[in-house]
Amino acid sequence: MEKRFKIYIYEEGDPPVFHYSSMRGILGMEGILIHHIEISKFRTKDPENAHVYFLPFSVLSIVSYVYIVDSRLWGPMQNTARDYVNLIAGKYPYWNRSLGHDHFMLACHDWGPKISSAVRYLRKNSIRVLCNANTSEKFHPIKDVSMPEIYLPQGTMDGFTGGPSPSKRSILVFFAGGIHGYIRQVLMEHWENKDSDVRIHEYLPKNMSYYGMVRQSKYCICPSGWEVASPRMVEALYMGCVPVLIKDHYAKPFGDVLNWSTFSVDVAVKDIPNLKTILMSIPQRQYLKMQRIGIQARRHFEVNFPPKRYDVFNMILHSIWLRRLNILIHDINET
Repeated sequence: MEKRFKIYIYEEGDPPVFHYSSMRGILGMEGILIHHIEISKFRTKDPENAHVYFLPFSVLSIVSYVYIVDSRLWGPMQNTARDYVNLIAGKYPYWNRSLGHDHFMLACHDWGPKISSAVRYLRKNSIRVLCNANTSEKFHPIKDVSMPEIYLPQGTMDGFTGGPSPSKRSILVFFAGGIHGYIRQVLMEHWENKDSDVRIHEYLPKNMSYYGMVRQSKYCICPSGWEVASPRMVEALYMGCVPVLIKDHYAKPFGDVLNWSTFSVDVAVKDIPNLKTILMSIPQRQYLKMQRIGIQARRHFEVNFPPKRYDVFNMILHSIWLRRLNILIHDINET
């Protein structure tokens, strides 16, 4: 991939809705990736040499600049995406040649699936790189790419990674967060302030540091909120805490090459009442192995400026590359 992969970026459209998105905050991965792709060594100015074609509109920017607050109107946002694809389809042969199969978009905003669904072939055929990788909302792991949601409080990983050894982690499992969605509601009902080993909080006491608690814990709960994506999963990996994933219909990032069962724990929603029993039943030797592999896997979720081999940017491109390998353009034209 590193020697061959080429991406053509359509130059139509002006910032801030196109070619730009904020690189800060919980949804900053959208802007970081757009920026990295536009200056990447993988970019080609010759569309005839491209393997994939990037549609550089930002869902976060569409929501910020097009959405009418409290209107509940999807039309203007969906029309923006539809009009852009129609412009591209009318100006270039590549979209119509493949019916969008070799095109990709990316979005970390929860509304990415909804906005992209307004364009039939974008939803049906194109590679959608989404943080909200919910298979119950028409995310297709065979053709779409699950993008990890990563929140960098200071904009970089400086001081954000690392933690004490397992022997210095005195808390069995930790979570703190608002009750966003039914999974967190169930978690609070069963475990909030119920057990000294299971440190579950809606609001963390003022004398406690959230990241300090993560670094003191063996396992960290990473539940869905209103949507499946959450930065907690990557936070746990960054700080050496084994992620406990409580998510329905979530397609894990980089599942093509990473064996998540070796460095994380899946707990079904129905098993939340048995959370402590499940974690206590994991042998110490297995926990130590998961923690060690998690630290090794961390490099695949690191955000670097500029990107480095095997980091999150290159892993996402690799996921796009794998899906592009399954596309035969001449077969599409014949059907």
